[in-house]
Amino acid sequence: MRDICYATQNRQQAVRDLAQAVDLILVVGSRNSSNSNRLREIGEELGKPAYLIDDADALRPEWFAGVGSVGLTAGASAPETLVQGVLAGLRRFGEIEISTLNGVEENVRFRFPANWPTA
Repeated sequence: MRDICYATQNRQQAVRDLAQAVDLILVVGSRNSSNSNRLREIGEELGKPAYLIDDADALRPEWFAGVGSVGLTAGASAPETLVQGVLAGLRRFGEIEISTLNGVEENVRFRFPANWPTA
């Protein structure tokens, strides 16, 4: 039996794939998010330094010493604006080149029940 939702499962697989391609992993998410913490743990389990950060202010220059590539992911509830902010924050340390890994496209739609109240 699977006990995690499809989005969480997809993100965990994506971190596994990401860990094969990078030297260090950053996970944007809240410390009280089990989803975000698990993404960081997976990176570490695969032998990569991995940091869970709230936003770009948490970036530390010493993390990047000797690092050629950084993987960036986010917990399911992390807003895209925080991810973009971390990308901007990485630019403080030098020029960056952004590439995206292919992953599972999530375009699942849910219908409300027929008796669902409308505003």
